[in-house]
Amino acid sequence: MTASMVSVCTSASKAATRGTGTTRGTGPFAYPSFASYVRARQPVLLRTARSLTANPSDAEDLLQTALTKTYVAWDRIEDHRALDGYVRRALLNTRTSQWRKRKVDEFACDELPEPEVTPVGDPAEHQVLRDAMWRAIMKLPDRQRAMVVLRYYEDLSEVQTAEVLGVSVGTVKSAVSRALGKLREDPELTPVR
Repeated sequence: MTASMVSVCTSASKAATRGTGTTRGTGPFAYPSFASYVRARQPVLLRTARSLTANPSDAEDLLQTALTKTYVAWDRIEDHRALDGYVRRALLNTRTSQWRKRKVDEFACDELPEPEVTPVGDPAEHQVLRDAMWRAIMKLPDRQRAMVVLRYYEDLSEVQTAEVLGVSVGTVKSAVSRALGKLREDPELTPVR
């Protein structure tokens, strides 16, 4: 159970006891069986919530809301063997309510905003360029190749590259500079430029 679910369930417990004026149980959960249920079933219920939303964060929020509703109704649920069904129904109802609320916030306008279309090159051309680049990199001496790969493909800084290879930063700078010069002169990459 995540820390956020514990805090939501604790808030629900306080809200439920505030409304009745009684205190059920002790600790963060008035119902120990609810805490056990959440610990045992959270991964399955979260998977269900994720199937209802496109965003994992929204799925967690959706599950928290459904579990809060379940907690508030805990003493009214007669058959605790059917809790998954109850929580799933709460997930669906909550998600449906979210859809309805979102529709109210949306409105039609006279002009549709057109997204800027960025030209996307031919994927085959991109692959040809990648292949040519790798062939050129493979022609470099081992040490220069390692530095180019760490610097530009692994996106390490000059300092990190130097630490990984056990050399000075100046060595990395000069070796990478020589390697880039060789790549610029590679005849296989000349037509691509």
